[in-house]
Amino acid sequence: MVDIIGGPSLPQERKLVTSIPGPKSQELLARKNAAVASGVGVALPVSIVAAGGGVMVDVDGNSLIDLGSGIAVTGVGNSSPAVVEAVINQVQQFTHTCFTVTPYEGYVAVAEKLNELVPGDFEKRSALFNSGAEAVENAIKIARHFTKKPAVVVFDHSYHGRTNLTMGMTAKNMPYKDGFGPFAPEVYRVPASYPYRDGLTGAEAASQAISQIEKQVGAGNLAAIIIEPIQGEGGFIAPAEGFLPAIQKWSTENNVVFILDEVQTGFARTGDLFAANHEGVVADIVTTAKGIAGGLPLSAVTGRADIMDSAHSGGLGGTYAGSPISCAAALATIDTYEKENLAERAREIGAIITEFFTELQKTDDRIGDIRGRGAMMAVEFVESGSKKANAALTGAIASHAANEAVILLTCGTYGNVVRFLPPLSISDELLREGLQVIADALAAN
Repeated sequence: MVDIIGGPSLPQERKLVTSIPGPKSQELLARKNAAVASGVGVALPVSIVAAGGGVMVDVDGNSLIDLGSGIAVTGVGNSSPAVVEAVINQVQQFTHTCFTVTPYEGYVAVAEKLNELVPGDFEKRSALFNSGAEAVENAIKIARHFTKKPAVVVFDHSYHGRTNLTMGMTAKNMPYKDGFGPFAPEVYRVPASYPYRDGLTGAEAASQAISQIEKQVGAGNLAAIIIEPIQGEGGFIAPAEGFLPAIQKWSTENNVVFILDEVQTGFARTGDLFAANHEGVVADIVTTAKGIAGGLPLSAVTGRADIMDSAHSGGLGGTYAGSPISCAAALATIDTYEKENLAERAREIGAIITEFFTELQKTDDRIGDIRGRGAMMAVEFVESGSKKANAALTGAIASHAANEAVILLTCGTYGNVVRFLPPLSISDELLREGLQVIADALAAN
C-alpha cells in the first residue's frame, strides 16, 4: 500500500506514476472479479487509497483529477475536516440504536434543518432513509397513502433508482432495467422537456405532457408526479423555462402530489442549495440524498406536514435509516455548504466549464449542446453536421481521460453525454487542467 494521508492536505496535482490501471489496482480488480458479483461494474478500475480537494490517489501512487465526486456525493470534498471530526465524535459516543427503537438528537436535528432549508413557506416534516432510491420509494408510498390514489407519472429520460419500483420509474433500459422485470404497476411515462432536441418552449412541453396525463392516466387516478429538476442519468437535461412551474401548477389544481427528486441536484450542486430555487418552484415533497452527508449514506423525504403526517406510526423507517453517524456527517456537511458559500463556488465552476466548451464549440461542431447549472454541467456530443448522437466519440473521450488520470463520467439516454460533477473543493487550476485533457481527447478523435 502507498503511505498517504488523505484530505485537503493531499498535493493537488495530476500525476501519472504507472499506466491506468496500475499493477496494484489490477491485482485488486482480479480480487474483485473473484469475490464481487459481476453485475457490480466499475467505471474506472483503480483502487483508491486517499482523496481530498480535487484529487484521488490510487494504490499505485497515481493522482487523478476528480470530475465525478462519486456521482455528485462529495460536494464538500472526500474528507472534509468538519465531516471527519463530526463522524469521529459520534462514533466515540455510539454507532447505532435504530431511531425507531430509541431515538437520538442527530436525526431530529437533521430533520429540523431540512424543514428549514427545503423550499416552501409552510409547515414541513422530514423522514430519513439510506439511499436516493429508498427516499423516492417512500415519497411515492406517502403520496399514495395521502391521496388514496394509485398512479404515478414519471418522465422520459428520468432516473430514480434501481429498486423494483424505481426501476419501473427509470426510463433507460440498459444497464438499469434489462431483464429485471416485471416492475411495479401503475407507473406512467410522459414526454419531458429536452430543449436541445424537442425545440419546444417550457409552456409547449408542459402542455404536451399534461395532455398525455389527462388522456392516458386521468387526474382522478393520479397520486403523484415526480421529476428531477435537472434530469441526471438521462443527460443532465435542464427543462425549458416555465416547464416545471406549469407542471407544478397543474398538480396543485388537480390534487396531485408534486414531487421533486433532488437526489443529484440538491445541496449547492446547481449553484443554489436546491435546483428548485432556479424558478422558484415549490414542491409538495422533495427527495434528497447524495450531497447531503459528505459521503456517508443518508437520504431524506421532506414535505408538507399534512402529507408527511398522513402515514400511520410505524409505516416509515428502517433499521439503518437516519444512522447517527450519517446524521452527524450531514449536519457538518450542510454547515460547510452554508459557511463556505459553496453554492457560489458551484456557479464559478459552471462558468469555467461553460466558457471552456463554448470556445471549443466554435471550431468543433461535434459539441452539440453545453448545458446544466452550477457544478452540474454536461456536453452532448453529436456527429458533425447533425444532431445524431455520437456515443462512440463520448466513449473515446472518457477512455482517453481515464488513461490521462482524469475521472470522467458519461450519461444520457443515447450514451453521448459527458457530465461534470467536480467536488466544490476543486481548484480552478485542477479543473482547467482536467478540461484540457478532454479537449486533447476531442482533438485526437
